[in-house]
Amino acid sequence: MVSSYGEGGKILAGGQSLIPLLKSRLFAVPHLIDIGRIEGMRGVTEDKKEIHIGPLTTISEIESDKVVREHLPALGDASSVIADPLIRNAGTVGGNVCHGDPSNDIPAVMHVLGANFVLEKTGDRRISDVENFFVDTLQTDVRSGEILTGIVIPNPPERSGSAYLKAEKRAGDFSLAGVAVYLELGKGETVSKLKIALTSSGPKVMAVDGLYAIIHGNTLSPDVMGRICKRASSVSRPVDDVHGTAEYKRNVVSMLTGDAIKIALDRAKGGRR
Repeated sequence: MVSSYGEGGKILAGGQSLIPLLKSRLFAVPHLIDIGRIEGMRGVTEDKKEIHIGPLTTISEIESDKVVREHLPALGDASSVIADPLIRNAGTVGGNVCHGDPSNDIPAVMHVLGANFVLEKTGDRRISDVENFFVDTLQTDVRSGEILTGIVIPNPPERSGSAYLKAEKRAGDFSLAGVAVYLELGKGETVSKLKIALTSSGPKVMAVDGLYAIIHGNTLSPDVMGRICKRASSVSRPVDDVHGTAEYKRNVVSMLTGDAIKIALDRAKGGRR
């Protein structure tokens, strides 16, 4: 059906992003293709190397999943702060990432966790890595005739940790700013790897670059933490609006970055992934 309708068809999963667009007349399409009852695209499984997430897995199922909570705590963090239980019960992880909204919480987490997205169409299958998947506002790497059939995340090693924090515009709303963090510890207290991505800070997920030069051979001392937070703030590209000035939002990014790093570090030290 996706292949036959082409641009005239739109996939409907949980509908929590698509239906509001249709109701507000911001988007229109002749055909909706409901894939919500395809059981083979639901659930979370793991092996030693990878964690596989079915795109029709609901946000509530992600939030409570044991594998996610143990190995991908940042994904559990993000799922628990999306909207309200009614939306989390219907919305899907695949719909969340395919919508491509820079204010959605899960894309930033997918970025720091190094997710790969399995895209299929009639007679073809390809993998899109997270670096290329989020193209622009409401634009992803899903091409005409394709459907997201799987999300694959490397199983994090021991002494790693992740976290996601956001400041909401109001309770249950999109974020004023959000920060996803993933880190791995090296020898002693040094950090061998650090990835940070930002929500609501630009036209798409904003990855914070230049971190290796800051953390290389260092522990997360107050000075290093300050430099990391300053770097994250400088990468963010917020705009002035009724919720606050761009300068205020950059300060929020800096604060959230420091707090998220501390949580991720605590999880890494405790052996919880």
